[in-house]
Amino acid sequence: MSQDSNGGSHRAAGRRRRQPPKRRRALVVTAWSAAGVVLLGGAGLGYFYFKLNGNLKTVDIDQALGTDRPQNVDNGSMDILVLGSDSRGGANADYGPDDGGSARSDTAMIVHLNEGHTKADIVSIPRDTMTARPACTTGKGKTDPGGQREQFNEAYTIGGAACAVKTVEKMSGIRMDHYLEVDFTGFKKIIDTLGGVQVTTAKPIKDDYSHLDLPAGPNKLNGEQALGLVRTRHAVGDGGDLGRIQLQQAFIKALIKQVKSIGLFDNPKQLLDLADTGTRTITTDKALGDVKSLMGFAQSLQGIDAQDMHMITLPVAADALDPNRVAPLKKESKLVWDALLADQPIPAEATANSAGDKGTAGSIVQ
Repeated sequence: MSQDSNGGSHRAAGRRRRQPPKRRRALVVTAWSAAGVVLLGGAGLGYFYFKLNGNLKTVDIDQALGTDRPQNVDNGSMDILVLGSDSRGGANADYGPDDGGSARSDTAMIVHLNEGHTKADIVSIPRDTMTARPACTTGKGKTDPGGQREQFNEAYTIGGAACAVKTVEKMSGIRMDHYLEVDFTGFKKIIDTLGGVQVTTAKPIKDDYSHLDLPAGPNKLNGEQALGLVRTRHAVGDGGDLGRIQLQQAFIKALIKQVKSIGLFDNPKQLLDLADTGTRTITTDKALGDVKSLMGFAQSLQGIDAQDMHMITLPVAADALDPNRVAPLKKESKLVWDALLADQPIPAEATANSAGDKGTAGSIVQ
């Protein structure tokens, strides 16, 4: 069992770790969940425009990265990097110690909206993926040289959102049009403000590490329970991160089904509460950093239902040099990136040999 720089242990794909992780990482599902709720509830709130604008936090990715980026392919599609952060400052301290103020990303999702914005391909990148990381500017203004074998989630620790975007663009060859980020506490608030999320579990789920204890059958989850569900890894699948990603993807679909069905516009107070909570919760790139832009973005998401989402994990296998990490399958990963660049469906052969999509953890939650 190897140790990362923060003392967290890692396991090989398909192996159960013996010790619980010391750091309980934030979940990228928070960002997509918050984005969906905020944007679905954002229209019609013009009179609160300035209040909501003041809530938003932004990162100027374009200024930080300059021209050192892939070409912007103007074919009507859109690519968004959705990220969860796990800083232990403030209210997030409930989920583990603050490691000197540092933060990491858990699992990133690249959300690709097709030309008509009627369908979405979502590619999850496991946090332990070994990949090339380009040189990035650190929070102290210095330059980290990167390297050819670096752990994916360390990019955010080293250079924040800009370095995470730069690393994803280096991996994929795809320019990210937008960036969204949320943390632990924001996820809980979104779910509680929504009034909970209804899921059906195929079997009981009990995980002392994520404080989750759900019976089989229908369950209405509050924010704390929903956070436990998308954090759990010990109680489902092989006990690893790849199984947890599948669980997160299943939860996202359940959440979006509920948001689509509850009639937010019939409840103005809940609509405002969701917009206020969501805009306080997310960090966006500068281009999405005002309510008008978010409302425009909302229109590109409202036609997409859960059945219109194709979710995969980046094709990976156990890393040849470190079985406690994973590495992209080069041929299969290229099929994924080429499909997104061409705005074409991801071929089935891209995930046929991937460890990321072989488990059944996602079938536990509906």
